[in-house]
Amino acid sequence: MNIVLHEPEIPENTGNIGRTCVATDSVLHLIKPLGFVIDDKHLKRAGLDYWPKLKYFVYESYEDFLAKNPNAKIFYATTKAKRCYSEVSFGPDDFIMFGKESAGIPEEILVDNEPTCIRIPMWGDIRSLNLGNSVAIILYEALRQNSFGELNRQGELHRLSWK
Repeated sequence: MNIVLHEPEIPENTGNIGRTCVATDSVLHLIKPLGFVIDDKHLKRAGLDYWPKLKYFVYESYEDFLAKNPNAKIFYATTKAKRCYSEVSFGPDDFIMFGKESAGIPEEILVDNEPTCIRIPMWGDIRSLNLGNSVAIILYEALRQNSFGELNRQGELHRLSWK
């Protein structure tokens, strides 16, 4: 899977998302301008020692991203979408784009891609979830729809053994 962050602003969120990408063997795509530098200590702290294992690309603009990924099937995560993320079918190589924390994906992009805009249902007048949580919710649904691929490895206990 591919996670795309359009103009992310908060390094800790991007670090956490990078860690999730490493844990799921997903690729992270970052579209400038970024609200931090890639070697930001907060980004690295949130990503722990996983950051060097992360597969990621940085793009100068949304247009640059599209030009370098011409056949990408992109889902646009936005609180404004008509369809819920669980109503679509994700393929194993799809891209899921999330917007910056303060404003989301620009509406100019959303209106051009309405059929692939998706949302996470929320109750009441809540504006949005944390970006890292939103990525995890939708990414794991996409992975579930694809039988989790290579991710079905069982963990081991540290001191004891499973019976």
